Amino acid sequence: MASPHIESLPAPPPLARGALRVTPLGGLGEIGRNMTVFEHQGKLLVVDCGVLFPEDHQPGIDVILPDFTSIRDRLDDIVAIVLTHGHEDHIGGVPYLLKERADIPVIGSELTLAFISAKLKEHRIRPRTVHVEALDTHTAGPFELEFVAVNHSIPDGLAVAIRTKAGLVLHTGDFKMDQFPLDDRITDLRHFARLGEEGVDLFLTDSTNAEVAGFTTSERELTPAIDHVFATAPRRIIVSSFASHVHRIQQVLDAAHRNGRKVAFVGRSMVRNMGIARDLEYLNIPRGLVVDFGKLESMPDDKVTLICTGSQGEPMAALARMANGDHQISVGDGDTVLLASSLIPGNENAIYGIINKLTDLGANVVHKGNAKVHVSGHASAGELIYCYNIVKPRNVMPVHGESKHLHANGALAVRTGVPEDRVIIGADGVAVDLVKGRATIAGRVPAGLVYVDGQTVGRATEDTLKERRLLREGGVVTVVALVDPANNTLAEPLEFLTKGLVHDDHTFDGVQAEVEKALEKATPAQTKDLEALEGIVARAVSRFVRRKYRREPVVIAVVIDA
Repeated sequence: MASPHIESLPAPPPLARGALRVTPLGGLGEIGRNMTVFEHQGKLLVVDCGVLFPEDHQPGIDVILPDFTSIRDRLDDIVAIVLTHGHEDHIGGVPYLLKERADIPVIGSELTLAFISAKLKEHRIRPRTVHVEALDTHTAGPFELEFVAVNHSIPDGLAVAIRTKAGLVLHTGDFKMDQFPLDDRITDLRHFARLGEEGVDLFLTDSTNAEVAGFTTSERELTPAIDHVFATAPRRIIVSSFASHVHRIQQVLDAAHRNGRKVAFVGRSMVRNMGIARDLEYLNIPRGLVVDFGKLESMPDDKVTLICTGSQGEPMAALARMANGDHQISVGDGDTVLLASSLIPGNENAIYGIINKLTDLGANVVHKGNAKVHVSGHASAGELIYCYNIVKPRNVMPVHGESKHLHANGALAVRTGVPEDRVIIGADGVAVDLVKGRATIAGRVPAGLVYVDGQTVGRATEDTLKERRLLREGGVVTVVALVDPANNTLAEPLEFLTKGLVHDDHTFDGVQAEVEKALEKATPAQTKDLEALEGIVARAVSRFVRRKYRREPVVIAVVIDA
C-alpha cells in the first residue's frame, strides 16, 4: 500500500492534461473535518466541508476547519460543493467557505440542504442550493455527478459517483449496510454494482469502522434497551444526542410515547434541527408528545423527558452545563441520563468527566458502555469487504478516519484482490492524481488545522494554544521590575502578582539575585530596549520557578525606568 512520508512530499506539479486530482483537505488522520477537492480541466469540485470538534489540549477553541489555503486563489474555479449528508463533520465548515465566495452552488438532498440552509441563515448567507435525490444526475462544470442512496445514522445520506474524462470515482460518504433501517432506506448495493460493472477507477471509502469485525448492528436492535430505560426510570429522563441524529431521536420519541411521557427539546441547535426534520416529515412526532420546556416544570418527574445536546462532552453544550450546575435544569437523585451517541476518539476524557459529575449528582447514567443504547453509523469490516467485492475498483483510497482506520481499510481492499500498489493511504493535503486508470501520489498542499476562536478564524495558532495550556497548567506570574537605566540594576525589590500558582511569602526568595545576574549580562543594545529587558527578566524568573518548583507558569515582565 502506498503510504507517503508526509513531511518530505513536495508541492504537486501542475495537473497533467486530461488527469483528475483528488486532494483531501480534512478527514484523513482524524474523525471529522471531512473535505475533499477534485480538480479536472481547470475546475474544482468540493465534496463535503465539515468541522472537527476540539480536544482537551485545544482550550478555548470552538471548532476546527479544513485549510482553504490551497484553493483560496482559485475560488472562482469551484463549480459546486456536494454534501453527502447533514452531520456537522460534513457540513459545519460550509459557512466559512461561502464567506469567501457566497455564490458557490451547494448540492445535496432535501434534509441536508434544510440543515445547511438554517445554519447559513445564522451567518446571514443565502446559498444557491441544488436539490438532488438518489438516482439523480447533475452536471457541474466538467464533472458529471450521479447520486446513490446510502444508509447512515441520519436520513437522506448520499454517495456520489463522479464521472470525468479521466475516469469514474465513487465516494461513499459516511455509510453502513443496515438491512432493517428505521426509515426503510437501505444502501443501494445494486447501484454500487452497476457502477462496478461500468468500471470504478478510484473508490473512496468510509474507514471509521474498518477495525471492527463483522457487520454493524441494526438500529432496530436498540429499541428494547431504550424501552427498558423508559419503563424503569423513576424520575426524569435526560437524553443527550447529536442535534442531527434524527434516527436516534425518533427512537427516543417512540419510547417516550409508549411509556406515557412528554418530551421537550433543549438547546438552540436541537430545537432548530428537530423542527426541520418534523416539518419535512423525516421525524414522526405523535400529536401532543412534544411540548415547550416550561410546561414540563409543572408535570410529575416520571412523565418528563428532555432531549439535549452534549453527548461528546462539549463544554458549552447543555449536558456539560447541567453537570457543572450551570444550567436551568438541575440534575438530581433519581434522574436518568441517557447518552445516545458514540464516543468520538479524543473526546473520551471529557465525556467520562461529565459522566462522573452526573453520577455524583445522583443521576443514573446509561451509555454505550453499560447498555445497548447506541450503534455506529459506519460500515464495519464485513460490509466494506462486501462493497469491495461488488465494486471491484481499480484503485482504492480509504477516507474518513484516523491513520489506523485508513490502514485497516486498505488492508481489507488488498484481501479482496485490489493490488497493494493500487491502494493509497493518504493524509490531509496529499494530492492523488488519476491518470490513465492509475492513481498515484503527486505531492502535498497545506492542510493544517484552522481554529475558530469566538469571532476569529485562523488567528489562533499552536503557539496560542501552548500559552493557554501553560496558563491552565501553571498559572501566570506578573513581575514588576524597576530598573535604573544608568547602571542597568534593580532600583527596588521585584514585585510579584500571581494567578493559579501556589505560593507563599517565600516562594520568590532568591529570584532577585537571578534577575540581577541576567541584567548584568545584557548587551548595550538590550539595555536601551524595554521589550528586550522585559524578555530578560521574564526568562530569569521562568528558569528560577522551573528549576526550584518544577512548574512552568506564563511569566509576564513589566520593566519600568527608575
